[in-house]
Amino acid sequence: MPHIITKKHTNLKTPSSKDGVNFNFIATNPKEDKISVTVDGKTFLLTKLEKNGNHLIKLDVTTRVTPISIAKQALKAYSELTNCEIISSNIAQSKTKLEPQKEYLKDISYFVEDFKTTKEVCVEVGFGSGRHLLYQAKTNPNKLYIGLEIHTPSIEQVLKQVRIENIENILVVNYDARLFLEFIASNSINQIFVHFPVPWDKKPHRRVMSLEFINEALRVLNIEGSLELRTDSPLYYEYSKELYENYREKSIISKNQDLEISSKYEDRWKRMGKDIWNLTIYADKLSKEIALEKNFTFDIKNSYTFDKLVEKLPAKPIVGEDFMFHFSHPFKISETSGIIHVSMGSFNKPFSIYLFVNGEKISYFITLPVPTSSNHKAHKQIMKILKDEDTK
Repeated sequence: MPHIITKKHTNLKTPSSKDGVNFNFIATNPKEDKISVTVDGKTFLLTKLEKNGNHLIKLDVTTRVTPISIAKQALKAYSELTNCEIISSNIAQSKTKLEPQKEYLKDISYFVEDFKTTKEVCVEVGFGSGRHLLYQAKTNPNKLYIGLEIHTPSIEQVLKQVRIENIENILVVNYDARLFLEFIASNSINQIFVHFPVPWDKKPHRRVMSLEFINEALRVLNIEGSLELRTDSPLYYEYSKELYENYREKSIISKNQDLEISSKYEDRWKRMGKDIWNLTIYADKLSKEIALEKNFTFDIKNSYTFDKLVEKLPAKPIVGEDFMFHFSHPFKISETSGIIHVSMGSFNKPFSIYLFVNGEKISYFITLPVPTSSNHKAHKQIMKILKDEDTK
């Protein structure tokens, strides 16, 4: 994560700008500050807090941005505008370093609003070093490969290889695979690869594979399209095998099957004599198309100061049958404005975002929530709370 550690210094004045970096506002609470930044048309937050008697300024996790060079550019501009004394940092950028091919990096909004193709489409979940993803794209230039990954260095590495090897049939998105498929049209995907996912033995609710994920995969797969799980974890295999029992007539399980390409980790595991399991499910019928609910606006007027509004919000998580939301960490901009962190959506895979209170207006910051069914149910309940008689 890009960051700088500095001697204590006074806050940046906003709005201000330097070298194409715009600092919009600063929102504060007793523990830390959030600094709104816009670079290359992308808005995100930096976090500033005290650490061991110094200041740590880093990229805010909720509004993380890619490529990571954008965050480094913002931190550099911040340090120069504040003239702060830097103790340590990891934002140095080598001029000889090849920049990633940004045109192949897509936001989730692209898949919600604009994604169209006439090519056969394959999806790889958690591509890691990208060896399998890159090999498949080069071997099948007439197919489009979508790579999902939440590890930023892995994304940067693959995008650089895309540029070096002049690959034009890969799209990369930094997003949770458990949510991604909800935005994909039914019967539109040929293959979904889930190779060596994190086992999450101590937190099984965080696993990619679940009945919900499998059913969503079968919806987006075309007839005879496949969902392929590959794992070296005995516990993950047993867990997934139990799930696959629900699809016995259209699934195949095998062990130690060699693929045309393997990762360096798989090569190492094979030398160690570890077993590797393949579990594949095939779609055998057409699925109905779905309609996404995209209305996440607030048709209310706030008549309270920011502090008073925060007081009236429930302190504990609100959990429904298939959704949840939780207000936390308010950050004040002025007497009538501020941002409030919200976790919302599915209990096992909540989505993080901020509410932006600007006088009478309330909206989401920086973008709208992704239009999952659980997010929309949470939004409607948030609306009900904000429409309470005391807050009209």
